[in-house]
Amino acid sequence: MRRYLWRRIGLGALTIVATTMLVHLALYLAPGDPIGYLLNGRPATPERIAALRAQYNLDEPFFTRYVSWITGVFQGDLGTSAAFNADVSTLIASRFQTTMYLVLISFVFISVFGLTLGILAGLHKGGIDSFSMATATILSSIPAFVGSFILINVFALQLGWFPAIGGGDGSLSSAISHMTLPAIALAFSAGAFVARTTRASIRVESASEHVVTATVRGIPRNKVVSRHIVRNALLPVISLGGLLFVGLIVSTAFVEQAFAINGIGGLLVVAARQQDFALVQAITLILVISFVVVNLAVDVLYWILDPRIRSEVA
Repeated sequence: MRRYLWRRIGLGALTIVATTMLVHLALYLAPGDPIGYLLNGRPATPERIAALRAQYNLDEPFFTRYVSWITGVFQGDLGTSAAFNADVSTLIASRFQTTMYLVLISFVFISVFGLTLGILAGLHKGGIDSFSMATATILSSIPAFVGSFILINVFALQLGWFPAIGGGDGSLSSAISHMTLPAIALAFSAGAFVARTTRASIRVESASEHVVTATVRGIPRNKVVSRHIVRNALLPVISLGGLLFVGLIVSTAFVEQAFAINGIGGLLVVAARQQDFALVQAITLILVISFVVVNLAVDVLYWILDPRIRSEVA
């Protein structure tokens, strides 16, 4: 198990370095200059422009700039945002908790809705299956920003059940109240995808040889379902869930803008638009680390749930 984990951690570290370097290169080669956003149309002398470029390390070559940035990361310094003229760590810290609340609540909705609908459709043919898949199809066709406007209009403006905008005052109860509608909007397509994947996996496991053998031997249906069908069927769904969790962080941008939520999704859009190197790099680093950590957790779950993985590692 230890060797298995260290191998996964090593691959994760390489992923972090490669991804941040590619993003840094993309920003370096992108047309335009963040100095234009800093000056905001105001005239400036060549000396002033040169001073700004030196202040934000924009006058350095690619590799020197990347090494300087990664060295600062290991020292706890994520740099200064050119777009906001503020410390990057402070900018992200003020918004990260809000986005995490949104992602976690949305992931709970996705898991409960997707697994329930998928298991019901997979275990029951006929009306239940048709209704479940029809529901999943309808929800998967609703983009997050369209779902946001529908939910705001119905449940916030007309019924008044939930707040229409904002991320709350920082407390858990306020966050749940403010994040329920945006989390549902974010969960539409992903929940439908989980439902379809779960249904397909349930059907495959139901027709497998060991399940047929257990049924023929007279093992009660509920035990066959819980021990042989659902448990094995959840393995590919767990892998999918890990990817969806990280994808939700990236997908929050549209929903955060619709509900006027100050999260890192919207912050990333602004930073990329203004070529804010330090801010884009820092948010990318967070996303990649999240991806690596979630995938490591998925690998551990696979190792726990699937004896075949344990035998291969051993």
